[in-house]
Amino acid sequence: MRAMLLDAPKSPLRLGELPIPKPNRGQLLIRVRACGICRTDLHIVDGELTHPKLPLVLGHQIVGTVAEIGNKSESRFNLGDRVGIPWLGHTCQHCRYCLSGKENLCDTVQFTGYDLNGGYAEYAVADDRFCFPIPEAYPDLQAAPLLCAGLIGYRSYKMTGDAQKIGFYGFGAAAHILIQVACYQGKEVYAFTRAGDDRGQEFARALGAVWAGSSQESPPEPLDAAIIFAPVGSLIPTALQAVAKGGTVVCAGIHMSQIPAFAYSILWSERVLRSVANLTRQDGVEFLSLAPQIPIKTEVEVFPLDKANEALTALREGRINGSAVLAIDPELNY
Repeated sequence: MRAMLLDAPKSPLRLGELPIPKPNRGQLLIRVRACGICRTDLHIVDGELTHPKLPLVLGHQIVGTVAEIGNKSESRFNLGDRVGIPWLGHTCQHCRYCLSGKENLCDTVQFTGYDLNGGYAEYAVADDRFCFPIPEAYPDLQAAPLLCAGLIGYRSYKMTGDAQKIGFYGFGAAAHILIQVACYQGKEVYAFTRAGDDRGQEFARALGAVWAGSSQESPPEPLDAAIIFAPVGSLIPTALQAVAKGGTVVCAGIHMSQIPAFAYSILWSERVLRSVANLTRQDGVEFLSLAPQIPIKTEVEVFPLDKANEALTALREGRINGSAVLAIDPELNY
């Protein structure tokens, strides 16, 4: 099979060939049709996440069909079923985190496209228990961003509780999905982008933002909560100053640049600062049930497999509105 391989951090991906993997008991072999590109992939390529399996096939927003089942009598799926493979690839199932509904914090967790080969390839194997059925309403390319931008974005969004006025710092793949959830639930979204990103701000307004501006600006009124999607540590004190007393700031990324020192006064008055780590399967069940009810529409920019480096560069430079997705199956129309 063809695959794009990361041989070492800070190097371009290499198009190569690998044997088609064989599923063990409890695993599925997936013929990959599409794979979303995530900012986490950039953090791996850029060496900011420091312990990937090497060589590595990136990608954890995988949509494909079941080509082989490791043990048919134990599987929830049938041959030909369309499934999604997310970032959470495997947990121990018996530690205190797994047993208390916090499997995202498992000490022996394994991640797709980091510890396990992912979806920048024509085939992938995955633990049957950590795969999701894909809602029928979504074509392959449009479904892919739901599996990380959607799922981890949704977990971050849940952390804002009953907030009515929510700021989104960074308006990329996750924000363009979660704004649709927020608007559906009658909430107000205030979108913050890089300075001068008029295109991104207009995109946010088109999706329902009541205000859009630079992250260097203050919102027109205090926020109840803010989600920081951008991996920029300096946004933490900025967001804390934008939320009202008792407000919450949620850091949604897996990596963030250095956080500057800030005065305790902007955290005081019972403001809350918290991070989100990974996702649970329950998040997936909830979100993939909710998405077609709204219905969420994902905006995608599509690249062929062998153009994965160009797609990563476009994402790094902020040139993607919505989500970048690799069309692994050449028969996909885009």
